[in-house]
Amino acid sequence: MEHLTTDGVDKKSREESEIKYRVDDKPPLALSIALAIQHILAAFTGIVAVPLIVGNALGLTAEQNTYIISMTLFVSGIATIIQAVGIGPVGGKIPMVMGTDFTFVGPGIAVASTLGLPGYFGATFFGSFIEIILSRFIKKLRNIFPPIVTGTVIVSIGLTMIPVAIDWIGGYGEYGILKNLFLAATVMIVIILLNQFGKGFFSSAAVLIGIIVGYILAAFMNMIDFSSVFEAGYFVMPQPLKYGLKFDLPALLAFVPAYLVTTVETIGGGLLIFKACDEKYSSKKLSGSVLGDGVGSMLAGIFGAGPNTSFSQNIGIIPLTGVASRYVVAIAGGILMLMGVFPKLAALVNIMPSPVLGGAGVIMFGMIAVGGIKNFQEVDFNKRNSLILAISLGLGLGVAVKPEILSHLPETVQIIFRSGMTTATIFAIALNLILPGREIQEETE
Repeated sequence: MEHLTTDGVDKKSREESEIKYRVDDKPPLALSIALAIQHILAAFTGIVAVPLIVGNALGLTAEQNTYIISMTLFVSGIATIIQAVGIGPVGGKIPMVMGTDFTFVGPGIAVASTLGLPGYFGATFFGSFIEIILSRFIKKLRNIFPPIVTGTVIVSIGLTMIPVAIDWIGGYGEYGILKNLFLAATVMIVIILLNQFGKGFFSSAAVLIGIIVGYILAAFMNMIDFSSVFEAGYFVMPQPLKYGLKFDLPALLAFVPAYLVTTVETIGGGLLIFKACDEKYSSKKLSGSVLGDGVGSMLAGIFGAGPNTSFSQNIGIIPLTGVASRYVVAIAGGILMLMGVFPKLAALVNIMPSPVLGGAGVIMFGMIAVGGIKNFQEVDFNKRNSLILAISLGLGLGVAVKPEILSHLPETVQIIFRSGMTTATIFAIALNLILPGREIQEETE
C-alpha cells in the first residue's frame, strides 16, 4: 500500500528528503533572516544590472538612474512577497525570488530611445497583461511538461548560468587574475566545509557565511571602494507614475516576444522549485506564479522599474541549504523593499567584488543542474527522449556560450532565443509535441 502525505507526495520520499524546512514551514527568525540575506546576495547583481545598462544606454541623469534602481529593488521586493505569500490567485505561494529581466534590455532601450521613459514604462505596464492572460491557461498546458522536458529545462537553467558565475569569478578589469581566483576559491571552500560538516545554523547559512568571509577578505585585500556607500542617499520615497505611462502599439508589440520569454522562464522556474523543494507539481501554483509575475511587472510600470521574472540562481540555494520555506523568501522580499527606499543598504551590497558572488554561484548553479539530472530518473532514455535532450540541451548551451550565432537574425528572434534556458525550453517542448510516442501526463492540482 502506497503511503502518501496530505499533498500527495510519497511518504518514503519525504523521509529520505534532505529538505529540513519545507515550503510551509517557518524556521526560527534569526535563521530565516540569515537565509533571506543569502537570497538577496544571490539576486542583487542581476536585479540592479538591468536598470544600470538601460540607464547608461539612454544617458539618464544621476537622479533618474538612482530613482529607477531604487524602484527596481522596491518592486522586486513586492513581487517576491506576492509570490511567496500569495494574494488570492496571485502568486504561487512558493519560494520564488523575482527581479528585473535581461530579456527586456534590447527592446527597452529601443522603445525608450524613441518614446522616452513614459513609453518604456507604458510598454512595461500594458505588456504585463500578456502574462496575466497567459497565466489562465497553464493547467491546459500541463501535457507539454513531462519529465523529459522538465529535466531538460532544469539542467539547462543550471548549466547556462555557470558561465555567468565564471565571469563573476574572473572579475572586471584584469580578468582572471590570481587574487580573484583566490577570493572565489576561499568562498567555495568555506561553503563546502560548512555544508558538509556544519550543524544547524552554520550548515543552513553556509552560503551567507561564505560570502561574508569573502567580503571581509576582499576588504583586507583592498578590493572594495566604500565611497559609493558614503555618497548614497539615506531615503528615497516611491512615487507612483513619477515618469508617467504612455501607450504606444509598436512599443507594446516590441515587448510581446520578451513577455512570452519571461512566461516560459517563470514556468521553468516554477517547475524547478517544485523539484528543489521536493513538492508535487501543482498547475494551480504554477498558474499563480505566472499571474504574480504579470502583476509584478504591472507594478513595475507604475513605480518606474523594468519588467520582472523569476530568478533561477536563487533556486540553487534551496537544495544547498535544505531550506525551502516560502516565508524565508517573503522576508527576502521585505529586505529588498527596504533596500529600495534606503539606498545606502543597497550600496553596501553593490560594492561586493564579483569573485565573492562567483564562488557561491558555481555551487548554486551546479546544484540546479544536479536537480535536473535527478529528474531524469523518471525518464526512459529511448531514441526519442535521447534526441529531445541532445538537441535541446546542445542548442541551449550553444546559444549561451556563443550568442553571436544569432547576430544576423531579426531582433525579435534574437530576443526570444538569446537566453540559453529559453532556447532549450522551446526546443524541448516543440520536439516533445512533434516526435511520435509522447506520454500524456495525468493532471493534478
